[in-house]
Amino acid sequence: MPRFGRVSVAMVTPFDEVGELDIDAAVALAKWLVAEGNESLVVAGTTGESATLSIDEKLTLFEAIAAAVTVPVIAGTTGSNTRQDIGLTAEASKLGIAGVLGVSPYYSRPSQTGIEVHFRAIASSTDLPVVLYDIPKRTGRKMSTSTLIRLANDVTNIVALKDAAGDPSETAKVIAASPNDFEVYSGDSPMNLPLLAVGAVGAIGVCTHWAAPEHLAMFNAWNRNDIGEAQRLNRLLIESYEFEGNDDAPNPVQTKSMMRTLGHAVGACRLPMGPEPDGTEDSARTVYAHLVAARAASH
Repeated sequence: MPRFGRVSVAMVTPFDEVGELDIDAAVALAKWLVAEGNESLVVAGTTGESATLSIDEKLTLFEAIAAAVTVPVIAGTTGSNTRQDIGLTAEASKLGIAGVLGVSPYYSRPSQTGIEVHFRAIASSTDLPVVLYDIPKRTGRKMSTSTLIRLANDVTNIVALKDAAGDPSETAKVIAASPNDFEVYSGDSPMNLPLLAVGAVGAIGVCTHWAAPEHLAMFNAWNRNDIGEAQRLNRLLIESYEFEGNDDAPNPVQTKSMMRTLGHAVGACRLPMGPEPDGTEDSARTVYAHLVAARAASH
């Protein structure tokens, strides 16, 4: 079993009617996500609207959710301010979390050397496992293959990569040149199967909010070499992959809509994500109804 399981969820952060952190709703949602089959939780990642959360809000979330569930909690502790990220990582490491997620610094577009030194500093501030997160479409800068390989080999507590770079051929090079226990997780749902094919161990997903059972079944099929069944389940999930986000409603707008239709008081996204387009909840209900119908048909 991979260190953080095969199916993880980048959890949304619930807010109340006036946009304040709703910690009770967050704990309830975390417990439900685990019951649905998620084997770890990422808290205050991109889907958790990390850029809009204060340091105190993040620490409150980390502590409450780590205490509420039995699966590993991975804390999103980084942004684009290395000094602040070091402090937050060190404080979060005292709160019962199992690891930290470090997104590549965004907006400032640092050099590869800057990215590498940044992550060496983050890793040195904690004894916990560190998961690198490469998502160039949001950060503006791809982490180079050579940077990833050096960090994987040189820094003992950098143990995994959440890969949303969309280039499995480069991911294969990272896996081939990294220690055997360095793990890669798909961070981009449509790339789940392609990344499994080059050696990824699972997914840190968004639609795993509502489709964790199908992800587990797909990875189980893959691991027993039932490629046809894995492909069938992947086809079933395409509608959920496409629902996750688009230019009119970027993630996590759609995910929060889906969670509300399933009875979870997650509230709306904080600005600047913007208002939810009309009809989003109707679309959510349709996507979920198709998934439930497919589940029933398979049994």
